[in-house]
Amino acid sequence: MTPNSSSANSAPSRRSFLASTAFAAVAVAGGAPLLTACGGSAETGEGATSGKSAKKLLPTYTPRNIVTPDIPSKNGSSAGFTGKVKLDELATAVPEKLGTGAKVKIMAPFWGTPPKQDCAYYTALNEATGVDVTWQNQDGNTYGEKIGAVLASSSIPDMLVVPGWELGGKVPSALVAKMLDLGPYLAGSEVKKYPNLAAIPSDAWQRGIFGGKLRGIPYPYSYVPNIAPFYRKDIFEEKGWEVPKSADEFLALAKEMTSKKAGVYGCDDMKWSSFNIFGSLGGSEKALGWKLDGDKLVYRVETDEYLEALEWTRKLYAAGVVHPDARAVSGDSSLRFTSGKVMMYNADITAWYGKTAEMVGSKTTPNFEMAAMDIFGHDGGDPKLYAGTPANMWAFIRKDAPKEVVENLLAASNYAAAPYGTREQMMVYYGVEGAHYTVKDGVPVKTERGNTEVLNAWSMLAGPASFIAHPDLPEVAKAQVEWQQRMGAFVTKPPFYGLTIVEPSRYANLSDQFEQLEDDFVRGNKKLSDVQQAISDWKSKGGDKLRDWYKKEILDKNGSAS
Repeated sequence: MTPNSSSANSAPSRRSFLASTAFAAVAVAGGAPLLTACGGSAETGEGATSGKSAKKLLPTYTPRNIVTPDIPSKNGSSAGFTGKVKLDELATAVPEKLGTGAKVKIMAPFWGTPPKQDCAYYTALNEATGVDVTWQNQDGNTYGEKIGAVLASSSIPDMLVVPGWELGGKVPSALVAKMLDLGPYLAGSEVKKYPNLAAIPSDAWQRGIFGGKLRGIPYPYSYVPNIAPFYRKDIFEEKGWEVPKSADEFLALAKEMTSKKAGVYGCDDMKWSSFNIFGSLGGSEKALGWKLDGDKLVYRVETDEYLEALEWTRKLYAAGVVHPDARAVSGDSSLRFTSGKVMMYNADITAWYGKTAEMVGSKTTPNFEMAAMDIFGHDGGDPKLYAGTPANMWAFIRKDAPKEVVENLLAASNYAAAPYGTREQMMVYYGVEGAHYTVKDGVPVKTERGNTEVLNAWSMLAGPASFIAHPDLPEVAKAQVEWQQRMGAFVTKPPFYGLTIVEPSRYANLSDQFEQLEDDFVRGNKKLSDVQQAISDWKSKGGDKLRDWYKKEILDKNGSAS
């Protein structure tokens, strides 16, 4: 049982998704969609819907109190569960089958080898939900190409799962043109038929508004920054090192740790953490890269914080405290961390569980312990953090689907969104007891069959409000949630938080050059003047006009989310 992983507000969404323990356990931040009652057009899918216009489209939020978390959500954190699994005490979230046996086809990304359609896992869930699902699993690594081809064809599956990072090019406008308005089924009190969907937070549902209509069933996330600066707690305690609380302290400690002769370095590449340390807006979602400076919109690359973050990261490389493989963009940073080749690195918060679980029972490092240091302000003061996206994956239903098909797909999604601590959630994440998993000392353990069949499919149809639970390592779950709560206290929502926005296509690739340029600059392969020239080019080639578009079409009509 694992978390709905945090939003990818600090790193590429695909990377965060693949690193998440949700993916690891059932194997799910990002782009943003679309139009509005307030601006744009159905042909282009440009704009956003918020405020009163959005509220009319959203399901009435009705939280479910089936299971009480051990650690309630606070400051935007996930809820935490630290108890053991007791199968005879699992609650029931779907007391009656909502499906009527209709045959439906669902296309979703898949990493690994898909199980056969008649496998025990799919068969059991079809029986449990009353929905006859045929899965059209597609290679997750090339999923974007498949989405484009399918949307351009006349043969669209009944339901299509779309991750946020695949919302490029003409995909958003195609979704507007070819996917169903779910409002008649879910808006307002209509959602009562699907109580697990009603319990999805409203800001996640707002991200499902495409083309001025509620079209996407969201997979919710915590909006607290998901990139954590990790350190080897076991070695810190052994050496008597203190966790750094400023940018200067970090560099000084990294120098002390580094022994090139021993092949040990203070840190790995820290670029993504540097943005948080220096209060720079994240770059994983274009709409979240803007902030208000007075009454003027400013993009992330125009800010002093952005350049300061890059210059500090470059200073780490220049000081020789970053592992050479990080400079070469080679190998696996997490392996360098667990093997003791680097003392500090940054990763998605889900790595806290994943790497700890991986090292349990290690003969070479029996005392392995990692922890996430609190994000500090570069000067030693409080950090200034920005909220990420509250949802970044959606399930869509084709526009011409018959009513029975629609209702059965909603029934399947309602089952998938069952909260932690329920029979339905165990079924989705672990399959059938005995066949796919066993429970030993309160910890569910997958069988060989479970590891081949219970993978990334059903869990992508929807999810409950963000939670974290690791029955095998409850202390890690507790630490993750408490870290999110502490960091959440410093989070500010940027002006376009929670809005589903697609920029005019003429600006679609305007910022594409920056990530590679950033990586080249911090490694010393580009000069500051190169970055400054790129910023100037961004402004002259469309950045200033894009700013005007955001101001006129989004901010003036919707107001600021912050």
